[in-house]
Amino acid sequence: MAVTSTIEWTEATWNPVTGCTKVSPGCAHCYAETFAERFRRVPGHPYERGFDLQLRPERLTQPLEWKQPKLIFVNSMSDLFHEDIPFDFIRSVFDVMVAAHWHTFQILTKRSKRLAELAPKLPWPKNVWMGVSVENQRWTCRIDDLRTVDAAVRFLSCEPLLGPLRLDLTGIHWVIVGGESGHRARPMRGDWARDIRDQCQRATVPFFFKQWGAHDEHGVRVGKGRSGRQLDGRRWDQQPSQRYSSRG
Repeated sequence: MAVTSTIEWTEATWNPVTGCTKVSPGCAHCYAETFAERFRRVPGHPYERGFDLQLRPERLTQPLEWKQPKLIFVNSMSDLFHEDIPFDFIRSVFDVMVAAHWHTFQILTKRSKRLAELAPKLPWPKNVWMGVSVENQRWTCRIDDLRTVDAAVRFLSCEPLLGPLRLDLTGIHWVIVGGESGHRARPMRGDWARDIRDQCQRATVPFFFKQWGAHDEHGVRVGKGRSGRQLDGRRWDQQPSQRYSSRG
């Protein structure tokens, strides 16, 4: 049975790798690390080693066992392009995605340089979407690396959004925006989210507003789940369709 996800922009998660290391400000309060470290040294638990990077070859074929088509977030508990993951293992993950053609897979990385380096050596079927995280203007450089990847859908996850963004959306097919959750969450200003939405509308790029996070649009801490998902009185749940696969 697929692992159903509560992440608003996907349906299930698949974690052939778990654990990661921090590379930029968006990693500071990583939800996956917080979750995994709760179980460090718990004998027999899948996260007995906490958030240490671990390959999970026994999970590689899981999507082949899930017969109903699903939108699947790959490595919600890691980064597939982490520098310590061997290329042969990454290639094995891609081979499974090719074989499980009835699913749509969403990969998200902060390691865009390694993505760009390895992408020409990997298959890119239409059911594999590739995204990069962009938390502030400093890391918009990841978008240039993403543009070099021959994925049917290239997307941005601006979460946690930590500042205003001026985006070049050429060759980008989807943008997700969200604020940070957790007891140490940093607030997201409403005008940052609105400006990205407006840039998407001008570029005819689908916009998905995931959440405000632990604070409302005025920066007031309101607690988990209370800030909601509405931006200017409505939900923004736009998603790409395969018609975007031919865009440059």
